[in-house]
Amino acid sequence: MKYIWAPWRIAYIRSAKPKGCILCDKPRENRDAENYILFRGKLNFIMLNSYPYNPAHLLIAPYRHTGSPEDLTVDERNEHFELVCRSIAILKEELHPEGFNFGANLGRVAGAGIEDHFHSHIVPRWQGDTNYMPVLGDIRVVPQALADTYEALAARFRNLH
Repeated sequence: MKYIWAPWRIAYIRSAKPKGCILCDKPRENRDAENYILFRGKLNFIMLNSYPYNPAHLLIAPYRHTGSPEDLTVDERNEHFELVCRSIAILKEELHPEGFNFGANLGRVAGAGIEDHFHSHIVPRWQGDTNYMPVLGDIRVVPQALADTYEALAARFRNLH
């Protein structure tokens, strides 16, 4: 059996998990770079996923805490989808992915890690970006640090207004 060491994970494993909702709490803090918040809209915000499937895996969420897209107001839905479209355009220009996974996991059984605060995922994809590791080893290899991804995208998202 082969081992892959990820010593940076022990801090997360041992840490007390935050109470509350990170999609409510993170935007309330004045620490956008530390929280990887790339853009603040009027009703929604965009942030990097801290546990990405690929580099530049984005989350788009309304500020208002609601678990279901049908509970969003018309304005929240319109801005949400506008931010999805604009995010994909920025990712295409900056990172040149060959495709995207886009969607939402509604409910724990559907894979939602944060099931009571609706949010969308945008995952850029490149040919060969996945391999046998997730299938055989239950390990995902992400080739770029979050801080580096944030720095690469932050200026483009600041210009969204």
